[in-house]
Amino acid sequence: MIEIKDVEFKYGDRLVIDNITVTASSGRILGLIGPNGAGKSTLLSLIYRLLTPQHGNVVVDGSDIRALSRNEVAQRMAVVAQHNEATMPLTVFDCVALGRLGKSTIFNYCNDADNELVRQAINYVGLAGYERRLSSELSGGEWQRALIARAIVQQSTHLLLDEPTNHLDIHHQYAVLQLMRELSSTTVVVLHDLNLAAQFCDDLALLQNGKIVASGTPEEVLTAERISEVYQIHAEVVTQGPYRHLVYSPYNK
Repeated sequence: MIEIKDVEFKYGDRLVIDNITVTASSGRILGLIGPNGAGKSTLLSLIYRLLTPQHGNVVVDGSDIRALSRNEVAQRMAVVAQHNEATMPLTVFDCVALGRLGKSTIFNYCNDADNELVRQAINYVGLAGYERRLSSELSGGEWQRALIARAIVQQSTHLLLDEPTNHLDIHHQYAVLQLMRELSSTTVVVLHDLNLAAQFCDDLALLQNGKIVASGTPEEVLTAERISEVYQIHAEVVTQGPYRHLVYSPYNK
């Protein structure tokens, strides 16, 4: 469980996160949604201690994150950040294998069991046959999938993802989010696509101007009236079988 309690954060004098309280329950997927600049990525960065709040705290499975070492945070949380480009050429296999560093010692890093986990994760994200390709040879979507595979092999109990479907085609968007569900980790994910959020998240927190304006199940949060107000567009909810879809159009149409 991840508990965010009365968290505030400023960049200089600009209040970016304004007294947010929200919980990611164990084994459930919490989606952070909202317009650009709402504070979604900043809130995610506060959860895994890339940033430190000026007020409030983040509690992970009963432990204040400020009391945990960097290594302990890394062992509990696997993170796929929004901007995470390779600083040097790595093969896909080596990139994914880096996720095992926190689980192994220098003397048994990437043993046979580790290598098998790496191969499985590469297959899961649809990169079988890419093991020896360099990061510089991958498309943006392929590199994103490699980073998700690296997070998987960490085998952490908490998974944090910042726009994991960015750069992915429709097939791989669904594949990655379905995999996210199958992992059964306590997950916090930033998503822009509200229909994907509705389909794959158990709970949602809708942010606007650094505040949570609605939280709950997708059915509770994603009402036509609320989405129209927050995003300044005309929104309608259409039901198709078991799924609810949001359909948008500009106000001037």
